[in-house]
Amino acid sequence: MTRIDDTFARLRAEGRKAFVSYIMAGDPDLATSLEVMKGLPGAGVDIIELGMPFTDPMADGPTIQLAGQRALEGGQTLEKTLDMVREFRKDDATTPIVMMGYYNPIYSRGVSRFLDEAKQAGIDGLIIVDLPPEEDEELCIPAQAAGINFIRLATPTTDAKRLPKVLQNTSGFVYYVSITGITGAAAAQAADVAPEVARIKGATDLPVIVGFGITTPESAQAIAGVADGCVVGSAIVKLIGEGHAPAEVLARVSELAEGAHRA
Repeated sequence: MTRIDDTFARLRAEGRKAFVSYIMAGDPDLATSLEVMKGLPGAGVDIIELGMPFTDPMADGPTIQLAGQRALEGGQTLEKTLDMVREFRKDDATTPIVMMGYYNPIYSRGVSRFLDEAKQAGIDGLIIVDLPPEEDEELCIPAQAAGINFIRLATPTTDAKRLPKVLQNTSGFVYYVSITGITGAAAAQAADVAPEVARIKGATDLPVIVGFGITTPESAQAIAGVADGCVVGSAIVKLIGEGHAPAEVLARVSELAEGAHRA
């Protein structure tokens, strides 16, 4: 049982849906992003997705691409991202942290070294968007062996033939991408999402969390209402990019979390 498993068990017992938030590590600088990260649980966040900045973020829209650029220009590295997690864990031993990004920085560091450091730092899960199931031996299976959940993305184009392959080594939860295309590109619609979530839940016992295109408390409530929870990323990252103070960002996160928790 990981912190992710424990969190979903607790939420089920409470009859609540999960609110997951994404921020980019080091955006706009290390101190600011750490302050935001430390404030997320108090703002109602159940699981934190922490982005690893990368030079070629092909799946991300402009908002998150710019966040990654700001972080890299500010000197953010994988080591500093792990340091953020270590610092966060000094005060919070329960909130799950999922690192999200691309394989290259992990490969460059060395898979065994990275997994050892990630586990010791307090990382609970990984979402690596450019590693398909065919490459599970690279990172997915070693991560599971290290006690770190490997969370897979399913999309509107994941058909009945492909879905079992996507689910075969997934753990923690399934991240359903509500729209085709890049992050931050369109609004998610609960009526479109509901049958897809039901289809996925028919093939796995894992919780299904929906992300992409959720920007308001109302949309968070609607999407969480047809899934086990929702993820908000670009809407939060946009505020950070506009220069809002951490307290202002966290106030908006709290509004979004309340929407999801009303579901």
